[in-house]
Amino acid sequence: MTGDASLGYTAAANKRAGAPSPPPRARTAKRNPHVTDAPHNAPTIVCLASFFKGTDFLREAKRQRARVVLVTKERCRHDDWPHDSLDEFVVLPPDAGPDDFGHAVTQIARQQRVARLVALEEFDVQTAAHIREHLRLPGLDATTARRFRDKLAMREAARAAGIRVPEFVHALNYEAIHDYMQSTPPPWVLKPRTDVSAIGIRKLHDAEQVWRALDELDARARVHERAPYHLLERFVPGDVFHVDGLVLDGEVLFAGVNCYGRPPMNVAHEGGVFLSYTVAHDAPERAELLRLNQAVVKALGLRRGATHAEFIRGTADGAFYFLEIAARVGGAYIAETHEAATGVNLWREWARLELTDASRPYELPPVRHDYAGIALSLARQEWPDTSAFNDTEIAYRVRKRHHVGLVVRAPEQGRVRELLDDYARRFITDFSAVAPPLERAE
Repeated sequence: MTGDASLGYTAAANKRAGAPSPPPRARTAKRNPHVTDAPHNAPTIVCLASFFKGTDFLREAKRQRARVVLVTKERCRHDDWPHDSLDEFVVLPPDAGPDDFGHAVTQIARQQRVARLVALEEFDVQTAAHIREHLRLPGLDATTARRFRDKLAMREAARAAGIRVPEFVHALNYEAIHDYMQSTPPPWVLKPRTDVSAIGIRKLHDAEQVWRALDELDARARVHERAPYHLLERFVPGDVFHVDGLVLDGEVLFAGVNCYGRPPMNVAHEGGVFLSYTVAHDAPERAELLRLNQAVVKALGLRRGATHAEFIRGTADGAFYFLEIAARVGGAYIAETHEAATGVNLWREWARLELTDASRPYELPPVRHDYAGIALSLARQEWPDTSAFNDTEIAYRVRKRHHVGLVVRAPEQGRVRELLDDYARRFITDFSAVAPPLERAE
């Protein structure tokens, strides 16, 4: 049964006050009859998701006997959410902003005591932090969240902690930009400070291109797309790695280290097949990346949660540079790849971490030390048929419109890379499509 969330939470109070009911702003299932009642003292965990993410998190939170509430947007209403694990499902209008999410969570908190508020999606991290501060909930505060959303803020914090980053400048002060281009050789990359993946990134080769790009940005109608919401950074060619971890009390309890087959920016701008595979367990670069990942987590101040960090090893000097980190599980089926290699599901363990307290301390499950990798591509077909791929090492098949992807697992890294190289060639021939790079997420 569905009803109006605002009315559901405030009608009684308005009636007592003699005020009219507010206009509908959200739709919610008041109580899901298919969900087993949680114990009377069960913690309530509210999850925000502006995009379809985190189904394993929601299921695990319910398995942990929590009361689970999901707040999402109208465009996600009919996605494949695990409704059997949701006590409430709140749907906000398509144009809902941070204030609407804050109002929805506030109304939920008037009816029950919220224990945790979690942003399953990158674009909700800052919103969730502001709501936590308003409701005085534990977790990432707005200042700390900013360091995990703002590429400028995270670089400044990392550099202050002695972590190597590519030379950068805020695209704000004209003199500072001019001095930067005089002292730092091109090419450079112009990056939005708060977008994800390679969205909106441009590679520029001379000062004239930079000034023209900044002028074009400043002419945009949306203020948050203009030049001051960007940074300019030295382009460092090299191999890009990602470290995906779980953090409790500021310590990284688990981390998987992978290398991209091609830098994500190249895939986004040139097309082709996205590849990622486990770094050799005894490789010196793995140990160095684990050290750097812990240093970044400490410098940016995360106490609890999941992280996805990226580093590049420069071709010219062989040194590692920190690129960015997010306080969430990585996308592009990275969680499924790590699970194939280690047996650790990052979404499920993140849910357990969020619900950890003195009465139920967290314990990491046993970790396997196999190797895994993923080949993923946009596809010409709506639902690509991968039945011709029948290797026993296949651990997961991506099921998403106009995408083709396979995760493989093996005891040796060589076998994983052999399969990924083969799949990449076959994907390009049989499936792959190329789309222009995104300028914005929506």
